[in-house]
Amino acid sequence: MPLLAGPLPAPLRTIHIMGICGTAMGSLAAMLVDAGYTVTGSDAGVYPPMSEVLAGLGIKVMEGFEASNLDHRPDLVVVGNVVRAVYDEAQALLSSDLVYCSFPQLLGAMFLEDTRSLVMAGTHGKTTTTAIATWLLEAAGRAPGYLVGGVAANLDRTARACGAAPGTPRHFVIEGDEYDTAFFDKQPKFVHYRPRTALLTSVEFDHADIYRDLDHVKSAFERFVGLIPEDDGCLVAYWADENVRAVCAEARCEVRRYGPDCAWDGRVLEVDPTRGVMKFEVLRQGRRFGVFESCMVGEHNLWNQVGVVAALEREGLSAADLAAGFPGFRGIRRRQELRGVVGGIAVLDDFAHHPTAVRVTLDALAMRFAGRRLWGVFEPRSNTSRRALFQQDYAVAFDAADVVVIADPGRKDNLPSADLFSPAQLVADLLARGVEALYLPEPDEIAAVVAANAMPGDVVAVMSNGSFGGLHTKLLDALGQRFGQEAT
Repeated sequence: MPLLAGPLPAPLRTIHIMGICGTAMGSLAAMLVDAGYTVTGSDAGVYPPMSEVLAGLGIKVMEGFEASNLDHRPDLVVVGNVVRAVYDEAQALLSSDLVYCSFPQLLGAMFLEDTRSLVMAGTHGKTTTTAIATWLLEAAGRAPGYLVGGVAANLDRTARACGAAPGTPRHFVIEGDEYDTAFFDKQPKFVHYRPRTALLTSVEFDHADIYRDLDHVKSAFERFVGLIPEDDGCLVAYWADENVRAVCAEARCEVRRYGPDCAWDGRVLEVDPTRGVMKFEVLRQGRRFGVFESCMVGEHNLWNQVGVVAALEREGLSAADLAAGFPGFRGIRRRQELRGVVGGIAVLDDFAHHPTAVRVTLDALAMRFAGRRLWGVFEPRSNTSRRALFQQDYAVAFDAADVVVIADPGRKDNLPSADLFSPAQLVADLLARGVEALYLPEPDEIAAVVAANAMPGDVVAVMSNGSFGGLHTKLLDALGQRFGQEAT
């Protein structure tokens, strides 16, 4: 049957999810079970912990994308982004009369209809701002729904339906991903999220497998801005970013500008390296709005949090509400996450892979761990970083690091050699800038070399948008053998 474009099918009792083992899809499955639906799913590589989570929910998961997975004829099929049209199950779906839709479509139709949707968008900072905004609303007693593209320490899952009672403010905070929706819907996911208040942190070229160039990226965000309603909508935009200013030019709604010398401004007051927290001030129209303390440290996190403050003030939270909530936020996995300390050497994990993210992450760590030697260990794994598009940008992204280790990019995607990122060239460029750098292709080699050469007091930041071959554990184990102690 044609793609779901109107009301949900009725009666709706059974829902099948293709690609159910992804973090977001698994959380959607939990929301559907909570709502009383019978859920089944399929995926390739069904393994813990998600297999255990789904089993605990009573969900039957089928291994592989076989046509027979649809023999039970569910009332609705939700197709995940990982599913390709050539899969047998996808072909069986397309040739059947079953109703199907994407994850973002179902989220919009089932969970956003009677809520005020707060969408956090931008090339950088989406996960951080979504998690912080969710926690601040939760701490203020608003019981928001949410969808976070990462694991926040304060939240027991990555997605939840709104728990606020009808007649009270009902918020749903969503990470507004600009990546495409499904094999049958190449629109960005965020076009399905019905923004009322939106935060736009940044606009840069990324996702080279989806977007042709920066103008293509900007056109997606321009469309997003156009979705915000004129009457009661609000766009909170980081005005220091010229691309943000450009895509906001045709906004019909209220625009709240934040950034240096804007209506919503901010500054770092102090950083406590012992506790790993930052105290910062937010100014509104040049006057102090509030002083807040957060575990999210760094200049980029200052602006992320100023943007969240401006957005949530629009939604009715006072400076006192926000000041009470901020200290309780405990961070996000893979965002300056401390994985362990051995022999006085701290090993951190961060999702940074775009050159801007690498730069601001290292700048933040240099602020957080002032005076300590900083290692930047980088895996150029993403679809964009494996290409030569940002070869020169990476050369200046590591300036805050004292020692840099570059890993092999891995798969080459059948690209011409001239189009591939060169680790050797980056090492040469870093050395020319006076930064100690070396190319170590494999995680095992990196763990051995870093463990042998790091000194007590050093900070090792491991940056990748993947698992990096388990480097974090391997490095902590190697340090444990060297110092004869367990990680703390």
